[in-house]
Amino acid sequence: MQLGIIGLGRMGGNIARRLMLNGHTTVVYDRNTAFIETLTAEGATGAADLPALVAGLEKPRAVWVMLPAGAPTEDTIDTLSTLLEAGDTIIDGGNTFYKDDIRRAKALAEKGLHYIDVGTSGGVWGLERGYCMMIGGDADVVKRLDPLFDSLAPGMGDIPRTKDRKSDDDRAERGYIHAGPAGSGHFVKMIHNGIEYGMMQAFAEGFDILKTKASTNLPEDQRFDLNVADIAEVWRRGSVVSSWLLDLTADALASDPKLDGFSGSVADSGEGRWTIEAAMEQSVPVPVLSNSLFSRYRSRGQGTFGDKILSAQRFGFGGHVETSKK
Repeated sequence: MQLGIIGLGRMGGNIARRLMLNGHTTVVYDRNTAFIETLTAEGATGAADLPALVAGLEKPRAVWVMLPAGAPTEDTIDTLSTLLEAGDTIIDGGNTFYKDDIRRAKALAEKGLHYIDVGTSGGVWGLERGYCMMIGGDADVVKRLDPLFDSLAPGMGDIPRTKDRKSDDDRAERGYIHAGPAGSGHFVKMIHNGIEYGMMQAFAEGFDILKTKASTNLPEDQRFDLNVADIAEVWRRGSVVSSWLLDLTADALASDPKLDGFSGSVADSGEGRWTIEAAMEQSVPVPVLSNSLFSRYRSRGQGTFGDKILSAQRFGFGGHVETSKK
């Protein structure tokens, strides 16, 4: 299939690459012309602007927008809505707030345009590992675009099948789902990221306790100078807490045991806040998730070793660079 892709940064460029490796064709655009030139050399068709991208696509067109949530995505979709024709599809693969998806889908439907929201997880590793996708939108449109999603997804791989799982739809086992109508894909991804905050915070707090066990505030016979890099490594092997986040933590500690390359100022990209808002609207108590978000706020004043763990994890899976302390 053919896909237009707008935004060729950490994830957009690799989405284009993974599709091309699986036999699809792409027409690509980014404000940074160097990104376009790189992908053109790898087989993509470069476009000088949005009108050129639309003109380079066969009908019915499909355009994947991979830009930061907010104005960059909103403005791009507004422009596309004036260039595309009835029957074409706009896919938002970024981290848009799900209520914006619902609004956009209604507005675009009035122009005969389809809107699909794709919560996309995989970060900078997606080219190699594939992308876990949570998709919202009209079922018929999602089905038509299935070859694209199937190519981007990780596939079943070597993960054991879940015992007693019964379903006529194996897409979840292959790494993607059609969650429901417009907005549902980004809603599921939003909660995914909220959970991610809590998991990361648990590791950060645990490693902070390990690291400070040698504190002079403790009785001398209770001080342990623990090798946290070795602890991260041993936990990777047969431990209940083994996970990709722990793998990233072990990698970071192996290359920089004191994490001197990080200040511990931990950013949040919005999904954690939106998860707490949803919990409040639905009267669901979320003490772990809310405290993990508040801890990120606190980190921007005075970072701890645990905050450096968080920064190292975020850099590991998504290439996220720390924000400056204010």
